[in-house]
Amino acid sequence: MTLPLFIVDAFSDRAFGGNPAGVVLLPSPADPGWMQSVAAELRHSETAFLHATDGAWALRWFTPAAEVRLCGHATLAAAHVLWSAGRADAGATVAFETASGRLTARRRNGFVELDFPAQPAAMAPAPTGLLEAVGSEPTAVASNGTDWLLELADEASVIAVAPDFAKLVEVDARGVMVTATSQRRGVDFVSRWFGPAVGVDEDPVTGSAHCALGPWWAARLGCDELVGYQASSRGGTVRVRVVGDRVRLAGSAVTVVTGQLLAPG
Repeated sequence: MTLPLFIVDAFSDRAFGGNPAGVVLLPSPADPGWMQSVAAELRHSETAFLHATDGAWALRWFTPAAEVRLCGHATLAAAHVLWSAGRADAGATVAFETASGRLTARRRNGFVELDFPAQPAAMAPAPTGLLEAVGSEPTAVASNGTDWLLELADEASVIAVAPDFAKLVEVDARGVMVTATSQRRGVDFVSRWFGPAVGVDEDPVTGSAHCALGPWWAARLGCDELVGYQASSRGGTVRVRVVGDRVRLAGSAVTVVTGQLLAPG
């Protein structure tokens, strides 16, 4: 049989910017091994698989190497596909059932806004090998139990980071983000995210990382609404609102490929 397949550039208002995600629409739950094989074939940092359930959409995310519990850009891509393909009403809020609980997406002020759980990072001693692998001296080190957060002195330091991925993959974490205040007009902070442990050396734009970056910079800058720029080679903008124990992540999305995926019957 064939399944609808989309490739969407998320957190970008133009094709070939932001972070590309695969989106596969399923008629029912699929075999996890098959989904992992599809994600490995597509080679995007995440591929989203979703099917309709009672009043919501069941959603799972896979990197080329592993299933993950939370992904921002592929969720934004999935919502964009549901609206653009007529699977959800244009003005409707879309609900997703995921490993991280119920997440929602809605259109707000010209962007897609996701409602995600905040994942604040707390100061912690760097584990053995982390700083050597990143190759930069941070002004602060913190962890949220999923990722390490390294605050660097300035934006130039963030852009200059060149990790040793063979060493970084040995660090016990999903990934590592580096961040600093921004010198760009209209941008509050910049970041980059590295996750060789899950098969993604550098992610172009990492929505889930902003569940930590949002609370981190809100506390430091005294502002609950911020704009972050992820300074990868593709680059992308994430608008963040910190609302209690939730984080609202907003951005644009552009479909670049539509097609059919051949699948087992």
